[in-house]
Amino acid sequence: MTQINFWAIFVAALIPLFMGFIWYHPKLFGRVWMEEAGLTEEKMKGSMIGVFVFTFILSIFMALFLQFVTIHQFGALGMIGGDEINANPSYHVFMKDYGMAYRSFGHGALHSFMAGFLFVFPLTAINAMFERKSWKYTMINSAYWTITITIMGGIVCGWYVADGFHWVTQK
Repeated sequence: MTQINFWAIFVAALIPLFMGFIWYHPKLFGRVWMEEAGLTEEKMKGSMIGVFVFTFILSIFMALFLQFVTIHQFGALGMIGGDEINANPSYHVFMKDYGMAYRSFGHGALHSFMAGFLFVFPLTAINAMFERKSWKYTMINSAYWTITITIMGGIVCGWYVADGFHWVTQK
C-alpha cells in the first residue's frame, strides 16, 4: 500500500530553508547572487517571517510532488485510478512483490537530481534569459534548486513509516 509519509514531507519541506541559509550566505554565493539579481542590502531589510512561512508552505507542495517523481509505486496506483480497494488482484500481487522496490534515499536523490538538471535548470535558464539575467545568476539558482530537490527527493523516497520511522535500505 502506497501512503503519503507526512513526516518525510514536512522534513523535506525544511530543506529549502536550510539550504538557502547556507547557499545564499554572504560567504558562499549570497553576495554574488545579490549583485547578479540587482538587489541591495537596503532592499533586503525587513521582516522575513512571511517569506519563511510561505517558503515552507510552497516547499510542502514540492515535496508532495517529488513523491510522484521518486516513488514508482505511486505510478502503479495511478494506473488503477487510485482505488486500491477495487483494484484487480494483479495489482495486489504486484504490490506484494514490488511494494518497496527502489525505495531508498539514493534512488530518490537520483530521480530528483535528474528533475533538477532536466527540468529546473531549463526553466530557470529560460526565465533568466527573458529577464536579461547573467549565466552566473542562472547557475547559482539552478544549482541551489537542483541540490535542494535532490536532498528532498532522497528524504521523500527513502523514509517510510510502517511500524515506526525507518529508512528503506534495499534498492
